[in-house]
Amino acid sequence: MTLWRGAKPPDSSSQPAAGLARRLGTGDAVVIGLGAMIGAGVFAVFAPAAAAAGAGLLAGLAVAAVVAYCNATSSARLAARHPASGGTYVYGRERLGDLWGYLAGWAFLVGKAASCAAMALTLGAYVWPGHEHLVAVAAVAVLTAVNYAGVHKAAWLTRVIVVVVLAVLAVAVVVCLVGGPAEFARLRPSSWPAPGAVLQAAGLLFFAFAGYARIATLGEEVRDPAKTIPKAIPIALGLVLVIYAAVAVAVLAVLGPERLARSTAPVVDAVRAAGAAPAVASLVTVGAATAALGSLLALILGVSRTVLAMARDGHLPRVLDAVHLRFQVPHRAELAVGAVVAVAAATTDLRGAIGFSSFGVLVYYAIANACALTLSEEEGRPVRALPVVGLLGCLLLAFSLPLSAVLTGAAVLAAGLLLRALRRSPRPG
Repeated sequence: MTLWRGAKPPDSSSQPAAGLARRLGTGDAVVIGLGAMIGAGVFAVFAPAAAAAGAGLLAGLAVAAVVAYCNATSSARLAARHPASGGTYVYGRERLGDLWGYLAGWAFLVGKAASCAAMALTLGAYVWPGHEHLVAVAAVAVLTAVNYAGVHKAAWLTRVIVVVVLAVLAVAVVVCLVGGPAEFARLRPSSWPAPGAVLQAAGLLFFAFAGYARIATLGEEVRDPAKTIPKAIPIALGLVLVIYAAVAVAVLAVLGPERLARSTAPVVDAVRAAGAAPAVASLVTVGAATAALGSLLALILGVSRTVLAMARDGHLPRVLDAVHLRFQVPHRAELAVGAVVAVAAATTDLRGAIGFSSFGVLVYYAIANACALTLSEEEGRPVRALPVVGLLGCLLLAFSLPLSAVLTGAAVLAAGLLLRALRRSPRPG
């Protein structure tokens, strides 16, 4: 990297002192949250959740929704108090100390990098079966370029994607529920699953709710964040819960828990089993690919903001602390995130990525709830029971995930703490 000396002007595209533009209103923020959430939850997560708990996945969905609501409330209050890029990384640093902020940021980065890979692989599985990794890497490259061009353009594109996906899901739900094979008796478990199975399903399903964090991490780009963020988060979460419940009921009523657990494309399989025309199945396939694009777009956007915040504080290389003066986005952070996600998408497995991501994201929100407990009444503290339930719920769901996800996630978090210790240790003179 060339340093500015003498009369040579600085690189006008890479000055860290520049701020991010506040362009997003409530509608934009809600759409970004919807774009992040509507994706894996509908098109990838119901099958492994059914494998864990059968028809008990509906109970798991309710548990995940309760935990997500607590997290959303805590995140909204904290984001209103600390409207800066970085989300729980910032909250942890300000409310609990530097170590907890770093741990939250690290958990977010590794968890959401896995989420990005999962969304890209979902896209590849629908667009070009057998060549998932190639499509995934290409998608990451294209969407990194879109985000580089500016958050306003990303929000506009996300809005279009959300409208398309909602229309496709509405068609799929109607086709499934009015079709002959739908049997609502399939919604009742033949034998109630063990509590641990329901909790594991809830932990996997929580992966689909986590997108509302994208709103909080855009704190420096939202107009009037003290009002906009607390309003946008619960709206986005409530809309997604209604959508997920409708789709879960539809696919379970048509496929039943056993067939759903074996499916690799549950919504498409349910539509076909309901006797829909091939064109409807093709429409659902397009909707699945579009949903994956929408999630990936918003995820890359949010992760890059956390990278920017951590680079500002010296937890990541300072070279990543740069905002493009023309596009007003953290362009170096976005390029770095795109490169990491592309590598992950080329090498990882979809179901493994979902479990690993869920573990990291649940740890992230556990810290957010702990931060919310430190808010005073004057700072807008939520009802104390909400962050308590959120904190305990996140930890319970995290350690109810498949053992491989728990062990891998814990090892990566420990590695992050070790790297921090090494960076902070004094060097020998």
